[in-house]
Amino acid sequence: MTVLIVGAGPTGLTAACALMQRGVPARVLDAAEGPATTSRALGVQPRGAEVINRVRALGDLPARGMNIGFVKAMAGGRALMTLRLEHLKGQGVLIGQSEIEKSLRDRLSELGGKVEWGTRVTDIAQDANGVTVRAGEPIEGDWLLGCDGAHSAVRKIAGIDFPGVPLTERFLLADVHMDWPLDRGGVTTWLGQSGMFAAFPLPGKDLWRIQGDFPGTGEVDVLAELEKMLPERTGLTARITSCDWTSSFTIHRRLAGTYRHGRVFLAGDAAHVHSPFSGQGMNTGIGDAENLAWKLAMVVNGRAGEQLLDTYEKERRPIAEEVLSGTTALTSFVLGMGAWRRILRDTVLLPLMNLPAAQRKLFDRTSQLAITYRRGPLGPHGDRDPEIAPRWTNGRWVITVPSENDPHVAVAQKHLGEDLLVETGPTVKLVRPDGHLAWQGRPSPARLEAWLRATLTT
Repeated sequence: MTVLIVGAGPTGLTAACALMQRGVPARVLDAAEGPATTSRALGVQPRGAEVINRVRALGDLPARGMNIGFVKAMAGGRALMTLRLEHLKGQGVLIGQSEIEKSLRDRLSELGGKVEWGTRVTDIAQDANGVTVRAGEPIEGDWLLGCDGAHSAVRKIAGIDFPGVPLTERFLLADVHMDWPLDRGGVTTWLGQSGMFAAFPLPGKDLWRIQGDFPGTGEVDVLAELEKMLPERTGLTARITSCDWTSSFTIHRRLAGTYRHGRVFLAGDAAHVHSPFSGQGMNTGIGDAENLAWKLAMVVNGRAGEQLLDTYEKERRPIAEEVLSGTTALTSFVLGMGAWRRILRDTVLLPLMNLPAAQRKLFDRTSQLAITYRRGPLGPHGDRDPEIAPRWTNGRWVITVPSENDPHVAVAQKHLGEDLLVETGPTVKLVRPDGHLAWQGRPSPARLEAWLRATLTT
């Protein structure tokens, strides 16, 4: 069985690597003529880094990227909040999306796959046995994953609605080389009545991502406007020596009406778009890809029935809803829409964020390490396993037992076969391929058998 994946961004590439790592053939189609070279989205959160590591594509990205030690919010020339990250468990890395995609493409190549560039999907047909996309010529597969971004052709052709609203007028951004007296150890944001301005250090000599909100819809010289904003909103002077890339965007909040239409699935920006504040978009898409890929591999490899695929949307849609809600609130908070909101932000809310307890809670949320499926369809567990998730790179199930002769092992192997790895540990627990706890409790082979049968029965 072959899985067709439309879109060679981080979501599609992660899905392809996760599938092929488990022996499922995948064809990656992309309308572009070749890989993107501009940075675009910045960095992976700790959870995103774990997922990329589980498909063995993390490589030297942490060494080549920027390790962010703090996030600072400034107003009126003083720091209202400094979020310290060095002491918190799990570390993301600030690096351009193009570098992340290259690492994933390299891993895909190791697995025997490739990206078929210049392949634009114009039509989709499906029946009970498979799906065919038209991209100049018919391409047949058994399943189709639409990972082709906010303007997804797959979503539009499948007739899946994408309701939502714009949240702001426009943001301008640029990757520039410049000299200025700012600490490259973290991210700094300035908040003021005239708008916000942010600076992110990027790998490379004196390279920064700068961005700010900008009213209106007409054509503008992005770099010139940012050069005006910089001293006005930061109070600092800087000399921009060169510019690598400029762009502008409008923030939308949208969520697909469904993640599945027969044999067609949506993941990443094709399923949800939201504010980029706190860096959740690419990481949420990578999480979608892993969740769907291990379940689809179980079905393709005959280890589970198709009902397991219904749990993809049931688990991941609530995550997207939470991200949409959180990033919308954060956007309003950061931009301080209205005088009273700015006063509340600057005098109460931001100072509160200096408290260690508040910082830990914020980090758990934005790092995505606290994501849980406890309320999902696969049972009362579902938390990320903090012991196995950070180090596992096999994309397989893991069972921990006091000894290798424990009867729980035979039960799990009956259902999972070669997909199961056994570790010794003080408690009996079964961990999913995505690092989340599947089953734990009072040791009972019969209870484990019942859970596996209910979850995977074909």
